Amino acid sequence: MRAGAPKRLWLAALCLAFTLLFAGLGVWQVERLQWKLDLIRKVDARLAAAPTNLSDLGEWSSLDPKALEYTRVRAMGQFDFDHETKVDALTELGAGWWVLTPLHTDGGVVFVNRGFIPKEAKAEDRPAGQVSVTGLLRPTEPAGRVLRANRPAEDRWYSRDVAAIAERRGLGPVAPFFIDADAASSPGSPRGGLTVVHFRNAHLVYALTWFGLALLSLGGLVLVVRQDRRG
Repeated sequence: MRAGAPKRLWLAALCLAFTLLFAGLGVWQVERLQWKLDLIRKVDARLAAAPTNLSDLGEWSSLDPKALEYTRVRAMGQFDFDHETKVDALTELGAGWWVLTPLHTDGGVVFVNRGFIPKEAKAEDRPAGQVSVTGLLRPTEPAGRVLRANRPAEDRWYSRDVAAIAERRGLGPVAPFFIDADAASSPGSPRGGLTVVHFRNAHLVYALTWFGLALLSLGGLVLVVRQDRRG
């Protein structure tokens, strides 16, 4: 065996391994790109559709809220302000609270995020009697935010964890989701319609990066093979 041949063989194997690895990661990112684009199309269609009556969705316990996220829904019922909960919020309007109010409907109790109020707010609107609420279906947000866990014993909430809030308020079973009220349903205080619908989509950049690294690794493999042949 020529001098340096084991080293060149090792380098060739390493370049080949990196080529396959980076190419595989690039293909994976292309698949993720297609998944993200499909998700964006589905959500855009849901946002443009007419509201669906909440009672038409079927049994709440059998629903998959994540699969229905951002579906426009309409619910009829009566607000229960005695069991209202304020959840820490940071919005384009500044710091404040999301106002989460139980809505008693014919199908059960569902929490409605009626909107945002600043921390210095003195009062809020409290519509009496039967109301109609339209908004976006959102899955529950268990546990809390990153580095800020909910503290039910202290009644401090950093995410809209409907099951934990219902247990704390003694409400019993509630829907495994909540409704983000739109501006038409909550035009005053709290202010509705502040749901941010945004999906970060950098998969194409990631895919090009991985494929670029695969080409560099392939170029390294070609150089090693040429040097071996010249040797």
